[in-house]
Amino acid sequence: MLACGAARAGAGNLEFDPAHSRFGFELRTRWGQKLEGRFPHYDGHVVELPDGRHQVRLRFFTADVEIAGHPRYTEWTRGPRFFDAEKYPTVSFVSEPYDPALLAQGGKLAGKLAIRGIQRPKSLDVEAAACARPALDCDVVATGAVSRADYDMDNWQLAVNDRVVFVLRARLRENTAP
Repeated sequence: MLACGAARAGAGNLEFDPAHSRFGFELRTRWGQKLEGRFPHYDGHVVELPDGRHQVRLRFFTADVEIAGHPRYTEWTRGPRFFDAEKYPTVSFVSEPYDPALLAQGGKLAGKLAIRGIQRPKSLDVEAAACARPALDCDVVATGAVSRADYDMDNWQLAVNDRVVFVLRARLRENTAP
């Protein structure tokens, strides 16, 4: 998620590159099967603040969530017992302002996660970058686990574990403005 010092060209918004960014989550069934979910539609950007820090603002549209290869699980995650897309059309994450060096070094990205109208503090673990210009030349990878019960999504406990791991792989469009 995130932004990089190399993309800075004055305060403003930095857009995610939809060709390279992937936002999703992982669930495990009680039988050890890993289910991979993704949010094909999202809205978000990284705001470059006047003091040089950055802030991530993301919204994921729950009506379009998909569980790869599992139409029944897809419908369940969209339905009233999981994301409840009809009543809560988005999941959102807004980070606290952070130093862009976080992307190179890795570490905790603090923020607030809202699911089903419930907002809670949440930190994402950002992996150290694999390149000199994180978010431009390589993905920024961030993960964070939540308990479904914390967001009133505690149905199907016998079939699906309580833990949801969000997995965010993001790149930004390079700022080409003069």
